[in-house]
Amino acid sequence: MKGPRKGQALVATLMVLPCSLFVLTFAFYPILYSFWLSLHRIILGLPQLGEPFVGLDNYRDLLHDRVALRATVNTFVFVLSSTALELLLGLIVALVIHRSFTGRGTVRAAVLVPWAIPTVVSSQLWRFIFNDKYGLLNFIIYGGEVSRYKAWLADPFYAFVAIVVADVWKTTSFAALILLAGLQSIPQELYDSARVDGANAWQRFRTITLPMLRPALLVALLFRTMDAFRVFDLVFVMTQGGPADATNVLQFYGYKKMFAEGLMGYGSSISVVVFLLSFSVAMLYMRVIKVGFLQKG
Repeated sequence: MKGPRKGQALVATLMVLPCSLFVLTFAFYPILYSFWLSLHRIILGLPQLGEPFVGLDNYRDLLHDRVALRATVNTFVFVLSSTALELLLGLIVALVIHRSFTGRGTVRAAVLVPWAIPTVVSSQLWRFIFNDKYGLLNFIIYGGEVSRYKAWLADPFYAFVAIVVADVWKTTSFAALILLAGLQSIPQELYDSARVDGANAWQRFRTITLPMLRPALLVALLFRTMDAFRVFDLVFVMTQGGPADATNVLQFYGYKKMFAEGLMGYGSSISVVVFLLSFSVAMLYMRVIKVGFLQKG
């Protein structure tokens, strides 16, 4: 590489270098350090025990930990249910706000309000809604009959449903925003041609909208799946993993092991497992997205 090209390459490298150093420092280093911690038996509050290297013992213990296995099942059920509902509802919202009508800008701004609210705040909001003494849900269903009020968050099934509802309410608008961008990239001429050929609304949606929207759907699916695997604050605020570990997810279980029980090595192994799960899913989705874009092109 000679002359101007060499200078341009050097300038480009220098411009990318700060971002690369930032990513290495605040992303890759914590991942590697967590993996290093997971290979040791570290107990906070007992420094006299040292930090003995135990290899993969923490991971072996994790395989036989029934609470961890329950948390893994809860995590996958949460990811599947919340992501599916968010994509379905997000698609409906995107289709509605994509149409031209009076006040469309205001509606689009209002749709984004739940996503803009911090998760801790929205979690507290839903915890109040599901409260058994003064919750809005009990008031709507039972009115003033306080004796019939139901303790939603004390029931394993309804507690899990509650965290799914709270997550879907907050992040459906994010999926809708991505899908709206995909809808706006579809040429209007395709719909006009389909109408001329006699295609009805369902046929246009099935043969034009869905195939052309596939890359946007996959992008929304990727982001929402990765976020769902890392859910923590929602569970921390609403249920603390209860009742009876019904809402205990891997990320929250790792937090309890590290900071409540002081098992830094064991808790780090849980964090590494969460990272590997989300990374594997992300790589799978990226491959599917790549194929989707190639097919679209």
